Amino acid sequence: MQNTFIRILTEAEAAFRIHKSDLKIRPVWHQKTERVQAHILVCFLAYVVWKTLGRMCKAAGLGNEPRRVFEELAKIKAVDVILPTRCGHQIRRRCVSRPSDHQAILLQRLGLNLPKNLLTTNKILKKM
Repeated sequence: MQNTFIRILTEAEAAFRIHKSDLKIRPVWHQKTERVQAHILVCFLAYVVWKTLGRMCKAAGLGNEPRRVFEELAKIKAVDVILPTRCGHQIRRRCVSRPSDHQAILLQRLGLNLPKNLLTTNKILKKM
């Protein structure tokens, strides 16, 4: 029983190290209970995403440490383009950079796909 507790405690401590360093999240001081609870939720979700990525990496034969994969996939950028119209509306379009060959291989091995309905930045530049 005590070994299980120590293992859980070690994982929780590792989660906070992941939270602060790998996810580049700074300490935040909140005054209201709702904001503290929201911050805890965001931290928990970040930890879940990190652990999920680790398991996906392990299942794909990429090891169980997602740090390098996370750094490589973080280079894929997204930009929201907002164009005003004459009648006062806005046209919004999210554009995603085209993944490099290495990133495309990582995405394929992890079973992830970028959304198909998004324009890539290369296509936007060609249209201009």
